[in-house]
Amino acid sequence: MSTLHRRQFIQQTSLLTLGGLTAASILANSFTPPTATVKVGIIGVGYRGQEHLKLLLQRSDVELVAIADPDLQMLAMADKIIAASGKAKPVVYSNGNYDYKNLLNRADIEAVIIATPWEWHIPQAIDAVNAGKIPGVEVCGAIKLSDCWDIVNASEKTGIPVMIMENVCYRRDVMAVLNMVRKGMFGELLHLQGGYEHDLRGVKFNDGITAYDSGVEYGAKGLSEAKWRTQHSIDRNGELYPTHGLGPVATMIDINRGNRLTKLSSVATKSRGLHRYIVNHKKGGPNHPNAALKFKLGDIVTTQIQTANGETIVLTHDTSSPRPYNLGFRVQGTNGIWQDNHAGEFKAGLIYFEDKSKPHTWENTEAYMQANDHRLWKKYEAQAEGAGHGGMDFFVVNAFIESIKAKAEFPLDVYDLATWYAITPLSEKSIEEGGKLMTIPDFTRGKWKNRKPIFCVDENGNY
Repeated sequence: MSTLHRRQFIQQTSLLTLGGLTAASILANSFTPPTATVKVGIIGVGYRGQEHLKLLLQRSDVELVAIADPDLQMLAMADKIIAASGKAKPVVYSNGNYDYKNLLNRADIEAVIIATPWEWHIPQAIDAVNAGKIPGVEVCGAIKLSDCWDIVNASEKTGIPVMIMENVCYRRDVMAVLNMVRKGMFGELLHLQGGYEHDLRGVKFNDGITAYDSGVEYGAKGLSEAKWRTQHSIDRNGELYPTHGLGPVATMIDINRGNRLTKLSSVATKSRGLHRYIVNHKKGGPNHPNAALKFKLGDIVTTQIQTANGETIVLTHDTSSPRPYNLGFRVQGTNGIWQDNHAGEFKAGLIYFEDKSKPHTWENTEAYMQANDHRLWKKYEAQAEGAGHGGMDFFVVNAFIESIKAKAEFPLDVYDLATWYAITPLSEKSIEEGGKLMTIPDFTRGKWKNRKPIFCVDENGNY
């Protein structure tokens, strides 16, 4: 978008709040006709950003203009990925933590993907929309509740939409279950569960050369996420990573589009796992300096959420325990239930329908998953093969780019980002106050009552 057109675009949003328009509707009606190519920058090319990098480089409708990251080790890895792609090398911004602002000042960038440490997400997203760039923001939880209002206000003021890049919403089995929900197979939904149950001890303490070459160091001595993520476990106690568990079930009960989250209460266990890991690790031991660390984060954090339409949700955060990976989804309605006990394998898991199954007997999900496989997975299965997280990463990047090209609303927008991010600071406050019930703000300011569900729904209403 030219500077002139961008200025006109922003000026046309001045009646945004008065007219009750959404940032996405401004996007759909005010962009100049899109070209076949979206010009993109990436802020943060660590391990997560590198997955986005690979997918963007594979697309013929994306021009990667620039990347920004102060970590020279990660930039070197990114450089190898770019060289292997055969694409032109982007401009690199690596002069300290704030050099990304020079990337945002470029007139030849339309959109950015933000894949940086958690505390940078909201400030960088706000800087992006203020610079007229469309941000796709990676997942985490907010540092402060006010951050959530700040990004909503910035998006509404500028008219620049924001997408939250929650890839688990596009997990194949999750989307098949979403189909079943929309077909009414579970009846009326009552209760949902999800979470982040992932042994990250070797990520939080890592001094190796790969993400899972574990050690007992963190901060300046750590690698990748150990440089920054571990400090959150030392300083904070709450549902620190809510969106993987919440996002998929939120789309099933139309959160922010006919329904909303209203209240939450959180509790946490004592903290034992990270200390035990350091003491028992071959590179650590009881006399290692990090064995004296005090961790505020409880090993297992449980959050109960209420909704306006009467469903309940339970989230579980468990990253310090010895366990296989699983997000622990459960979708329960008046006519049946699905339980994910298989870490995302498409044909596994448990399901039961009162009007179909043998009474009190679980069924395997394979036949139901095959019969209800989402049309997007059928269409893009070949392109998604080999993409990160079992293909999910392809779909979230594809949604971001295709929405910009089509001038369409983002399927997961700034209100979803704010609502899901808000779980973290609210859970921290609830735990601090003994599990006290907290009010979840309505970041749509009442628009949820009339907004229609659009996640994975085409222009003809097909899902």
